[in-house]
Amino acid sequence: MKYSAPFWLPSGHLQTIYPATCIAKPAVPFRRERWEAPDGDFVDVDFVDGQPGRPFVVLFHGLEGSSDSHYARALMADVAARGWSGAVPHFRGCSGEPNRAPRFYHSGDAAEIDWIVRRLHGRSSGKFYAAGVSLGGNALLRWLGESQHQADFVDAACAVSAPLDLAQGGVSLSSGFNMIYTRMFLQTLKPKCIAKLQQFPGLFDLDALHAARDLYAFDNVVTAPLHGYRNTDDYWDRASAKHVLDDITVPTLVLNAKNDPFLPGRHLPQRAAPNVVLDYPAEGGHVGFAVGGLPGKLHWLPQRLIHFMEGVSASHPVLAQQHG
Repeated sequence: MKYSAPFWLPSGHLQTIYPATCIAKPAVPFRRERWEAPDGDFVDVDFVDGQPGRPFVVLFHGLEGSSDSHYARALMADVAARGWSGAVPHFRGCSGEPNRAPRFYHSGDAAEIDWIVRRLHGRSSGKFYAAGVSLGGNALLRWLGESQHQADFVDAACAVSAPLDLAQGGVSLSSGFNMIYTRMFLQTLKPKCIAKLQQFPGLFDLDALHAARDLYAFDNVVTAPLHGYRNTDDYWDRASAKHVLDDITVPTLVLNAKNDPFLPGRHLPQRAAPNVVLDYPAEGGHVGFAVGGLPGKLHWLPQRLIHFMEGVSASHPVLAQQHG
């Protein structure tokens, strides 16, 4: 399933922004559960309830995303239409309510992925698939690589527009037109952090938070120290999924457009384990992949992911046929 962008979306920026903001998202019959986390915090999980014995798909969203993100609604609508079951767990603080603990979420949070995936797998009665988008894709790949064969209960996995090299992605998002994405993220991240300081006074430097104008500065003040990293450089290096692509044993699709403004194609890794398919189409932007005439549709991406999942289930371990 090769991707070609519509002629009316001629650039990576348009291919990123238009699908996220201008295409109607399908309705999804979500049912929410609140789970108590091992550290006393909570995680809200939105479910699609399918037929017993049918496949189950878990999707981890991106930075400041949710089950309402365009890609989440598109995938889960397809899952529901097939009679499958699905779940979109919300990272800490992303479900519309502040989380309790002195932490948030981050790109290398393999431990968070682990307990959520294992709990969800216990509910499945058919094939079990995992997907992640952007930050969620990177975190999923980190978990797959760090877990190796302990993750083999996952029948197939997909990562979409993951920031596989966080340092190069950070550089890309820190200049020029790309600052529009950085400002968008900081507009929601900073208020959450200010509220967190009211819960935990002195948790980090408020003046440094206000002064942060890019993700490097923000991660230096908040993300890195809150989650056990020395600084941004340490976090971006150790959390990058590019380091573990050779260690993944689960059949996995890594789908990144070469014109993704969050991570330009020249920085995409070229080597991975035999079970990992690196699919790098020329176009698609960052989690874009719209198709059709105006106003466009979002169905290509969910169909690509499900095509990979079903293909693996039918033919594993022959993954070469899955190349887009």
